[in-house]
Amino acid sequence: MEKIPMTRKGFDALQTELKKLKSEDRPAIIRAIAEAREHGDLSENAEYHSAKEKQSFVEGRIKELESVISLADVIDPKKLSGTIKFGATVTLVDEDTDEEKTYQIVGEYEADIEAGKLNIKSPIARALIGKEKGDSVEVRTPGGDRGYEVLDVQFV
Repeated sequence: MEKIPMTRKGFDALQTELKKLKSEDRPAIIRAIAEAREHGDLSENAEYHSAKEKQSFVEGRIKELESVISLADVIDPKKLSGTIKFGATVTLVDEDTDEEKTYQIVGEYEADIEAGKLNIKSPIARALIGKEKGDSVEVRTPGGDRGYEVLDVQFV
């Protein structure tokens, strides 16, 4: 199996979510199922079916997180330097609108575009890999071609 790159912060967030699912959510669902069973006929018991559906979701998420964590390759961006690669924090300027944006290139399980965390598999991140400060990049996005200039690259 292929290793999954992620930052320490992303890895810790996944571990925290897994711990919460196992120690809080799973026991709460088990209690809800037991309580719903006490109400009698399960075939028409909406509470029971809802709890079983939640249990299925939580168990699936637990398995997914355990798999991702077992394949995690935790990378410390502070130990990196040079051209843009995983973990880099990149400041770009859109060549059409002069809008500045700052992104950190992270793994897919910690990506959050609203928080400035860019999935390494995204079109922008793939176009940036190997570039350095001052370079221009053309990115083919679903919304059309975009041009960016790299203003800064940091590994923090």
